[in-house]
Amino acid sequence: MARSVWSGVITFGLVTVPVQLFTATETHTIHFHQLQRGTSDRVRNRRVNEHTGEEVPFDEIVKGFDTGEGEYVVVDPEELDDIAPGRSRAIDISGFVDLDSIDPVYFDRTYYLGPKGKEYAKVYALLREALESERKAGIATFVMRSHEYLVALEAEGGVLALHTLHWADEVRDPGKEIGSLPGKAKATSSELKMARQLIDTLSIDWKPDQWHDTFQEKVAQLLKAKQAGDSVEKAKPPPKSTNVVDLMEALQASVDRARSPKAQGKKSATGTRRPAQRRTTAASARGGKSAGKRTSTTAALRDLTKAELYQRAADADVPGRSSMNRDELIHALTPGTGHGARAS
Repeated sequence: MARSVWSGVITFGLVTVPVQLFTATETHTIHFHQLQRGTSDRVRNRRVNEHTGEEVPFDEIVKGFDTGEGEYVVVDPEELDDIAPGRSRAIDISGFVDLDSIDPVYFDRTYYLGPKGKEYAKVYALLREALESERKAGIATFVMRSHEYLVALEAEGGVLALHTLHWADEVRDPGKEIGSLPGKAKATSSELKMARQLIDTLSIDWKPDQWHDTFQEKVAQLLKAKQAGDSVEKAKPPPKSTNVVDLMEALQASVDRARSPKAQGKKSATGTRRPAQRRTTAASARGGKSAGKRTSTTAALRDLTKAELYQRAADADVPGRSSMNRDELIHALTPGTGHGARAS
């Protein structure tokens, strides 16, 4: 059973609920020690007095605020606890808001709240069920570890969940922070319709257990390979940005590809060999055929629209296809001309 990180009371009106706070998430990040290159010697961080060079015990460390004139105002941790609202032991709900009215950018970390004892289960359940039925969140402030937090309290998965929130002055204005926002630039009605169609085609059910941290898996593979003296394949470079001139063609090709039986098969059957790889083997066998065959293939490709050409290039994993014009796509898809060996 996990240990609580804080205990106190929730108050709303004249009702008080003794509770304990538990962390709701954990990290699976692989941690490394710092070593001096070429050795197995650990490099450690130490709290050292900058004048004497001697290490300072943790219990002798206090907080100091720099006044800007080379002087410090010294504060003990206990003094901060003494001035904390409610002496750090109360979550006093100021009011209730619609849960959906809180912008996601304000959410920071999530904790679970549990009743401090079985004798408080009824009043705890009362608050949880009332919040769940009303789709409301209680807004409060409380102090933990010398920091005051703005929090939202809600019913979630049969328990009370507490979300720490960013203060309003901590949330940045995107208009001021991002200098490359599109401003008055607008998509055409056709482009917007096609983009909505693509989103609808790619819509899936949210099942969080289907997603996993592939980078941490790669890190684990790297460590295992280095122990065995093996090499690890490097990640592929990121895709190039879409050419604005060919945006409509790229959208259409994306929709067609998402709707294709092959794409649907990839969603339902993992671990199977990709069709593009089979086409690669077949196309490689055709690579030695005559120039007449290439001419015939080129003529057939010229009868296709650019969207159809793009679709074939996507199926064949032709690199740089998003920035190619029609002639370049035909050239890339023609057997014996480079990437054409991958085309069907």
